[in-house]
Amino acid sequence: MDDASPLTFKQSAARALGDAKLQRALQNLKRGFIIKGANAKAKLPEFNQLRDEARALKDHTLLHLDLYLEAYERKVMESGGRVHFAPSAADARDIVLKICKDAGASLVTKGKSMVSEEIGLNAHLEAAGIEVAETDLGEHIIQIRHDAPSHIVAPVIHLNKEEIAEDFVRAHRGLPHDRSLSAVPELVAEARAVLREKFVAADVGITGANLLIAETGSSVIVTNEGNGDLTGTLPKVHIVIASIEKLVPTIEDACTVLRLLARSGTGQEITTYTTFATGPARDGDPDGPRQYHVVLLDNGRSEMLGGDFRAMLRCIRCGACLNHCPVYGTIGG
Repeated sequence: MDDASPLTFKQSAARALGDAKLQRALQNLKRGFIIKGANAKAKLPEFNQLRDEARALKDHTLLHLDLYLEAYERKVMESGGRVHFAPSAADARDIVLKICKDAGASLVTKGKSMVSEEIGLNAHLEAAGIEVAETDLGEHIIQIRHDAPSHIVAPVIHLNKEEIAEDFVRAHRGLPHDRSLSAVPELVAEARAVLREKFVAADVGITGANLLIAETGSSVIVTNEGNGDLTGTLPKVHIVIASIEKLVPTIEDACTVLRLLARSGTGQEITTYTTFATGPARDGDPDGPRQYHVVLLDNGRSEMLGGDFRAMLRCIRCGACLNHCPVYGTIGG
């Protein structure tokens, strides 16, 4: 094997087991997610019933996905937005790039989106000369490290604050080199100041979506930092990029999933911010985007609908499977 060849799983696992910093960081998985999740579920006696209801509504939506996609598109259009269907990752990348070029964008801010990771969106935009700024704190750290997220909810769970401080000193230019970054609040304050400049200057904001609601044409995003709100409202163009299985029929259905999502993912009753976006700013609105686009990604999901992997499309991206996986908990992502 030459130096450029990827490591085998066994080689990667052995390296991870011998990485003292990684092993220390992974201890946060149990303290931060598993224990908090168990406590949150214990406080909601109907949790298992809600989980069954969510499974049933996802099964129903997937069975009638074509109808709900059409209903969702109609509602988005009625609100003044536009829906773009992307059969493949390449189609999605090109659609987003065209919207950005038409808007004359030189800077794009992004709220956390696993779909954009799936399709390699950042590299595609950057190759066209567009700066992309990740605004989720974890994703910002990943971006300045030129790394990949290691957890669907906590992208930098494999790092400790000392490593992050070193990255900030290296990447955040124009700040005193000897500034104190030994405490988490200091790290957060610096990231907030750096990212606020990006929020204000961005031409286009791109967010993912935890849910899409056919009844209203709304997209729903959950965050604990408010970056989704700033990304979706400050730029003149808001692009939502999501996969087709994120659809649910009604607002009530969305609330059912939301009651499960944070409890299963982070052990919260609900995330700090739960944002519903429905089209661009209306006449007379003092703020909000002038354009609202939704890019719906298929990328093989339609084929899954008719096959053995259909149940995978019920996933609500809470990350609980990672939190309880003994292999992940030992060697990380």
